[in-house]
Amino acid sequence: MFIVSIIVAEKLQKSFGKLIAVDGVSFTVEEGEVFGFLGPNGAGKTTAMKMIQCVSPKNAGRLLVFDMEVDTHPREIKKLLGVVPQENNLDPDFTVYENLLAYSRYFDMSRQDAERIIDELLEFVQLEEKKEKMTESLSGGMKRRLVLARALINRPQLLILDEPTVGLDPQARHLMWDKLKSLKLQGVTIVLTTHYLEEAAYLCDRLVVMDHGRILVEGKPDELIRKYIGTDIVEAENEPIVIACLEKNNAMYEVIGDMIQIYTSDPQKTTDYLLKECTLRKITARSATLEDVFLKLTGRKLRE
Repeated sequence: MFIVSIIVAEKLQKSFGKLIAVDGVSFTVEEGEVFGFLGPNGAGKTTAMKMIQCVSPKNAGRLLVFDMEVDTHPREIKKLLGVVPQENNLDPDFTVYENLLAYSRYFDMSRQDAERIIDELLEFVQLEEKKEKMTESLSGGMKRRLVLARALINRPQLLILDEPTVGLDPQARHLMWDKLKSLKLQGVTIVLTTHYLEEAAYLCDRLVVMDHGRILVEGKPDELIRKYIGTDIVEAENEPIVIACLEKNNAMYEVIGDMIQIYTSDPQKTTDYLLKECTLRKITARSATLEDVFLKLTGRKLRE
């Protein structure tokens, strides 16, 4: 099967004065996949996405989008992009329909083509009945769906989303996920950044975890979980006798406050061993998640 790379980054670097925001990262995004950038605040993920969008020039390295250099072909690249920013930057003086119609003019569409596409998009994001409403009257979920519709006005081959479901309630978030899954099935390549690890695990075919401007790991969500955590986590109280048991058994564990997390791919065996060898008051087991990988790699200290 022939694989087409939509984005190719090689030793990509971006600095702001003495601050190195993106420090020599390399990655590829293949046609038709959902690719995620994860990382704590200040990790460099949004900066990397802005370079892909051709709105923030790189300082060093190589970056191709649709086999075109971002430095020399920004207009050609932007014609093929759709962008959902983190903020809902809709025009409050326009209705839902007028927001989309005004945006279509950036792409030199005829009025007839624009109106046809807008009707299709309003149906796609389930906003047909709100077309004549002012944007300020919309709920947060409706605004995010309208921003998504706006990003699709030019039928983009690559969709870039920065925190696409931030601030949404569970129902609105799942509706947005359904729309993104539908776009993937239509062959749209999607690049996103999110702080919702459940969202990344559900949507992304592959992802990178960044910190301090560098890529820590890259891979499929389930493969990263198995590699860095195992399939499950057994949690026990932080007691010296438990740590002694774990050290004796060469178990992989982490002390987190008054709890101990034991990483395992055989939770029944681990639980049986601890119950047999240690005096425990409480022990639980659960499936490992992408959030466990994220916290293990980037730490648990709050970032501002």
